[in-house]
Amino acid sequence: MYLRILSKYLPKSYLAVLLIVGLGLGYSNCSHPEPEVSAIYQSPDELYGQLFVDVQLAHIFPDSKTFPDCVPKAPPQEILAAYAREKGKEGFDLKAFVLRYFELPHDYASDFHSDTARSLVEHINALWPVLTRQPEDQERGGSLIPLPYPYIVPGGRFREIYYWDSYFTMLGLQAAGRTEMIQHMVDNFAWLLDQFGHIPNGNRTYYLSRSQPPFFSLMVGLLAEKEGDSIWIKYLPQLEREYAFWMDGVDSLSPQRNEYRRVVHLDDGTILNRYYDDKEVPRPEAYAEDVATAARDQMRSPKDVYRELRAAAESGWDFSSRWCRGWMHLETIRTTELIPVDLNSLLYHLEQCLAKAHALAGHADKAAQYEARAQQRAQAVRTYCWYPRRGGFFVDYDYPARTWWVVPSGAGLYPLFFKIATQPQADSVAANVWRYFLAPGGLVTTKLQTGQQWDMPNGWAPLQWIAIQGLRNYGHDELADEIKKRWIALNEKVYKTTGKLLEKYNVVNLELEGGGGEYPLQDGFGWTNGVLLKLLTEEPAMQ
Repeated sequence: MYLRILSKYLPKSYLAVLLIVGLGLGYSNCSHPEPEVSAIYQSPDELYGQLFVDVQLAHIFPDSKTFPDCVPKAPPQEILAAYAREKGKEGFDLKAFVLRYFELPHDYASDFHSDTARSLVEHINALWPVLTRQPEDQERGGSLIPLPYPYIVPGGRFREIYYWDSYFTMLGLQAAGRTEMIQHMVDNFAWLLDQFGHIPNGNRTYYLSRSQPPFFSLMVGLLAEKEGDSIWIKYLPQLEREYAFWMDGVDSLSPQRNEYRRVVHLDDGTILNRYYDDKEVPRPEAYAEDVATAARDQMRSPKDVYRELRAAAESGWDFSSRWCRGWMHLETIRTTELIPVDLNSLLYHLEQCLAKAHALAGHADKAAQYEARAQQRAQAVRTYCWYPRRGGFFVDYDYPARTWWVVPSGAGLYPLFFKIATQPQADSVAANVWRYFLAPGGLVTTKLQTGQQWDMPNGWAPLQWIAIQGLRNYGHDELADEIKKRWIALNEKVYKTTGKLLEKYNVVNLELEGGGGEYPLQDGFGWTNGVLLKLLTEEPAMQ
C-alpha cells in the first residue's frame, strides 16, 4: 500500500532505491530511517553546500525560511556547477542567480480577502479551504515531503503541516464537523511514523532531525470520540513507533551514562524525557540567526549552541526564557539540560493510551506494563516538577543541577490538563494563575519580557486551551471561564480591526500586536482558528 502511495509523489529512481533497501515499515526500536532512504530526503543545506551558506548569510530574502522552501528549476548538481562557474565573475548577482535557478514559495492566501461583516465562526469556516493542501497540489522537487492525504497548514510563512499545531487545528475541525479532514491528517502522521519512525517537526526535509510535542495520541483520541474504540487498535502500531522514538536508548542508560537522545536517567533510577535534536548545525530555516546567536556565546562551541537551539525548536517554544540560563540572552540556551513538564505530561498520556489500546487488543500484559509506566511517570512529574514555594507551581526540572528551573510558564498547566496533579497542587496552580498569569487578553506565556515570542506579553492559543481545560478538570471553572472570555474578546477585537486571526497575541496591552522572535507576526492561523472555534461552539454545560 505504501509503495502505491509513494509512487504518486516520488520519482521512479527514488522508488527503485526504496524497493532495493526496503522501507522498514515494521515495528522497530530504531528511530532513524535507513541511510539509503534518508538520502532521498536531503536537507537544502546538505544539497547546496556553500551556495546555501552564501545565500543565507547574504540575507537576500527578508525571511530565512524562504530559500529552504524554494523549488529548484534544475538538478542540484547542475545548479552547483553553474554557481562554481559564475560566482567569481565580475558583477555576479547572487539574488539574480537564485531567482534564475529556483522558484519562490507560492503564496496560497494571496487571493483571500476577509469580510469582517462575517462572524468569527463564518470567517474560520471560510478559511478551511484556504489553509487546505491537496496531495496533487503539493510542490515537488524542493524540501517539501509530499503527504498522501489532504491536510491543513497554519498559514503565512508556515506552508507545510506542523506536528503539534495540528492537534489544536483539529479541535476546530471537530467543532466544524470535518471528521474526514481529521482522519486525513491522522493518516498523514501515521504515514510519517511508518516512513521515518517519528513525526517530524513539519513535512520538510530540514525538519527530519527532530519532532515536536507528542500530540499524536490526542489526535487519535479525537477520532476515537467519533469512530469508537476500534480506532485505538487501528493506530496501535503507530502509537508504539511514537513511543519507541521518544524512548530510544532507554535500555542503555545507567548512573554512569545518564542521558541519551531524548531520555534521561535520574539519580534514583527514574526515567524521564527531554527535548533534543539529532543535528548540531544551524537550522536551515533560520541559518543566519543561529550563526549570529552561536557567535555571541564565548563559553561553548557553536555546535553545542546549535543543538540547544534545535532542541528548543522541537519543544515548539522557539524561543523563550524558559530555556535560557541568562533569561535575556538567547545564546545561553540550554534546552537539553531540562526535564520539561509539558513533554513528560504528554508522554504520560501516550503511555496511558498505549495501555488502553493494548487492553482493547487483548494484550493484558502489555496493557499492565504501560499503565505501570504511566503511573511511575505521573509520580515523577509530581515529585521532580513540583515547585512548592510561592504557593506552588509546576516547572521544568534542571537535572544536572538536581533542582527546579524556576521560570514559571504556561507549561505548568499541563499536569492539570492530563489530570496528573493532586487537588491541592491544582488549587495552588490556579491561585498563581490568578495572581501572576491572568492578563486583560488571556494568559501570558511567562512573566519575563525578553523579546522572545514565547514570553510575556504574548499569549498563544494552545496554552489558553490547555489552561482552560486543565482548570476545569479540578473545579476551577470561574478562572477557566474568565480566561476563555478574555481570549475570545481579544481575538474578536483584532479580527474586527484587521480582518485577521493571528499566530499569537499581546495579551497585556490590547492596543499592541504580539511580536518578538525571528520572524514577523503571522496570520491565518491554524491553531488560533481551531481553539477559537472550539471555544465559540462549546456546549453551554461545559462553560
